[in-house]
Amino acid sequence: ALAPIEQIVQQWRMLAGAQRSWGRIKTLFESLPADVRRTTVLPAPSGAIQVTGLNCLVSGAKKPILAGIAFELQPGAGLGVIGPSGAGKSTLIKALLGIWPNVSGEVRLDGATHDQWDRAELGRYFGYLPQGAVLLPGTIAENISRFADNPPSEAVLQAAQVTGVHQLAVSFENGYDTMVGPGGVQLSAGQAQRIALARAVYGLPPIVVLDEPYSNLDADGEQALTESIKALRAHGSTVIVVAHRASALNALDTVVCLRDGRQAFYGPKDSVLRAMTQAVQSENAAQQRIGQGGSGASGPGIRQVV
Repeated sequence: ALAPIEQIVQQWRMLAGAQRSWGRIKTLFESLPADVRRTTVLPAPSGAIQVTGLNCLVSGAKKPILAGIAFELQPGAGLGVIGPSGAGKSTLIKALLGIWPNVSGEVRLDGATHDQWDRAELGRYFGYLPQGAVLLPGTIAENISRFADNPPSEAVLQAAQVTGVHQLAVSFENGYDTMVGPGGVQLSAGQAQRIALARAVYGLPPIVVLDEPYSNLDADGEQALTESIKALRAHGSTVIVVAHRASALNALDTVVCLRDGRQAFYGPKDSVLRAMTQAVQSENAAQQRIGQGGSGASGPGIRQVV
């Protein structure tokens, strides 16, 4: 019975030290001058992106994850980011979103760097679907609207209709007010990903970034996603898709291929795919010339991408 009291007594010095530390931190923050600077509010970006000499680093690593990335996108463009596993595709889109911490070079939206924008305001202009999308406990409508306060129903319905999620939502007994997650409907991975896609395009942001969005979708889901990308581009949104399938490029017009953290190919989709095919053919011809002794498993080539 006395054991809990003895444990408290033994830890009392640590508890008292933590309380004193918290008091010092609180005093420090209270003593800091208020930031009275006024930040000029930039207009909503149009979707134009300029990347120049982009390098992404990890502390202690011998070489950067990404090096020398450079490309430019106009509003309404559709960019496919392809390459073998570990090539730096997810790192690239995190840098484009401004959430990768160690970056050199420049990423500009309508000519302005990320630090010229108010971070809270900038988030409204991005739509992001990560790998392994997760929904939060709440209704379908709340998840689509990113749990905004009093979101307009028109915006929720628009996002659902653009992404083909409307029929999925109304198929449940309570429609858009159906609870998902603990205590609610348990969705399949494909259903959760489609709702997360609607969340990404809520408000039709000028820049939409999708990280392997086709991974958990069936044929109907893939077709709906392709039509969604076309609709977003027609609206003027710039869409960037990390893809491992050739079918994922159907609604896109530009491709950047990464290999070992570097930009191997960039340009119009057809030109890049043709150049990649020629590179694979040259690789195969070289292996054949080497002979039987060098015809083992090929290294990490472009073939894995297409």
